Amino acid sequence: MATAALYTPEVLGLATSLSDFPWSGGFSLQGEARSKSCGSSLSLGLTTDDAGRISGIGLKSQACAIGQAAAAIFANAACGRTAAEIHGASEAIERWLAGTGDMPDWPGLTAIAPARDYPGRHGAILLAWKAARDILPSC
Repeated sequence: MATAALYTPEVLGLATSLSDFPWSGGFSLQGEARSKSCGSSLSLGLTTDDAGRISGIGLKSQACAIGQAAAAIFANAACGRTAAEIHGASEAIERWLAGTGDMPDWPGLTAIAPARDYPGRHGAILLAWKAARDILPSC
């Protein structure tokens, strides 16, 4: 499979949609993640409601289009989710990328599914989930 097949119009559209989640210093929870395999990085800001559900998201990304698209996929479906759901999804995505689990039930993942065949992209795919996992209390 050619890497050009990774950068579909859907992936590129998702990557540019990060502007829908602007970064600011006002988020009560802030974290960062960096991919050891490619050097991509992401800053994530979250707010949560009184029940601990994500209520606001901001992103700042220095990643390839796959990493940016994955961050947008995270952001598009993270609001309303709990720390337990984020931790579970992160673990499921890691298993899926490693080939030891099925594709998780997270809306939009099919757009970046071809990147599973490119281990060098896995770190960038996981950035938003890893940053969220680091700043949300564990279960």
